[in-house]
Amino acid sequence: MNTTRNPGMHRLGAVMGLGLSLAMFACGGGGGGSTDTTGTAGTTTGSTGTTTAPTTGTTTDDTTTSSTPPTTTTGDGTTSTSNTTTDATTTSSTSTGDEAEPSLSFFVSSTGSPTANLGGLEGADQRCQDLAEAVGAGAKTWHAYLSVENGPNDQPVHARDRIGAGPWYNADLVMVAADLADLHTKDGDAAIFLDENGDMVPGQWDGSPAPNQHDILTGTNKDGTVTPGKTCADWTSEDPALFAQVGHSDGLGPMGSDAEQYRSWNSVHESGGCNDTAPKGGAGRIYCFASD
Repeated sequence: MNTTRNPGMHRLGAVMGLGLSLAMFACGGGGGGSTDTTGTAGTTTGSTGTTTAPTTGTTTDDTTTSSTPPTTTTGDGTTSTSNTTTDATTTSSTSTGDEAEPSLSFFVSSTGSPTANLGGLEGADQRCQDLAEAVGAGAKTWHAYLSVENGPNDQPVHARDRIGAGPWYNADLVMVAADLADLHTKDGDAAIFLDENGDMVPGQWDGSPAPNQHDILTGTNKDGTVTPGKTCADWTSEDPALFAQVGHSDGLGPMGSDAEQYRSWNSVHESGGCNDTAPKGGAGRIYCFASD
């Protein structure tokens, strides 16, 4: 007698068998089977069955980046999901303090005065401010490097006390001096002591145009303090019997001599008279410093 198999029953039996196998595996029935995990396929293989996790992660050295949380199978058959994601690349940044960019903070005035009557310190300061404004540096506070004998409360005012603490840069953004101590050790230098336009002041340097204008009004000693009797009545007089102390912007003397007595940028000799700044090589120019 022939027996006809029922396909449905056969499939049902297969499904039940598979379910029983999976249940046994979940309960630890897989025994001591080994587990092989690969990051690229996300496949875990045991001794009794194969499960595939829907992962697309990649493994590189000790760092794993995955688009889905990784699934881990423990020895007792349970699974756990990690919610920790490790970035493959960590970027760190180091913050440094802002440093001020060099900008124009010193110049020899490109214009001068035929006499030493500059309108006092106020008039001289205004000249510096106006010249700085013309080259786009008017946002700073500019002071003339000039000393007076009778300032507020009839006390002297020293040029070094009017110009801030430095550093100071010329129109080429070359540092003239780092601070007051450094400034007052300097010699004149035609390539450093430029006007606000970046031009060299006519002087005794080789190739200089005429006339010589390197005598710069200061009324000051080499250390930056007032020279008594050499300020043309605190920059208000045109008396030919009075004089002003001057320095050499190029640090040179007659015939380009660099002898010690000619080098000082702020104190070399007295002028020819407060009535005329030209004799001896002047043009009534002044030094201008940004004080802030």
